[in-house]
Amino acid sequence: MGMLERFNDIVKSNINAVLDKLENPAKMIDQYLRDLTEDLAEVKKETAGVMAEEARTKRLVEENQKEVAKYDELARRALQAGNEEDARVLIAKKQQLVTAGESLQVTYQTAKTNAEKMRQMHDKLVNDISSLEARRSAVKAKLAVAKTQEKVNEVGNASARAAGAQSAFDRMEAKADRMLDEANAMSELNEQPVDDAKRIEEKYAAAGNDASVAEELEKMKKELGL
Repeated sequence: MGMLERFNDIVKSNINAVLDKLENPAKMIDQYLRDLTEDLAEVKKETAGVMAEEARTKRLVEENQKEVAKYDELARRALQAGNEEDARVLIAKKQQLVTAGESLQVTYQTAKTNAEKMRQMHDKLVNDISSLEARRSAVKAKLAVAKTQEKVNEVGNASARAAGAQSAFDRMEAKADRMLDEANAMSELNEQPVDDAKRIEEKYAAAGNDASVAEELEKMKKELGL
């Protein structure tokens, strides 16, 4: 039947395998629980209907068996009473009931098998829902810890980047110092070399000027009678 085919995967499914495929366990486990709960409500309704059909066909089989037994007894009584023709009619009726009973028995067995399958699916859904509800808190707790760990990892990565930046800064500073030293050295090299002879010439030239000034001063003083 359609319902049995529709829910056949429920019997075969593995709840752990389903959970392993979930991309967002916290969100998806809630959705999966809602879906299972909806399925359970439908399965309960269908299971009840199939079980009712099983009970009805079983009752028809039992009633048929009683009728067969009744006509068998009546045929025996007719024979004992010497009414063979009546017995013949009663046996014919009994045979009709036996034939009908065989068909009813097949119907009952089918209904019984369907009811067992539906009951299996019903029980599995109940167990799956119970299992998920029991595990939901644990799953969400693990996810919370995982998110905290991700934050710790992010801080660790930031610290590593800061250490790398510090190292890079040290290298740039050393490079800047080296460039400054090279610039100072180049500036020193670009200065005019010291001419010792010229320096001595200027020294004595300045001394000569001072001597002539002194001589002229003495001359002026004599002229003025000082």
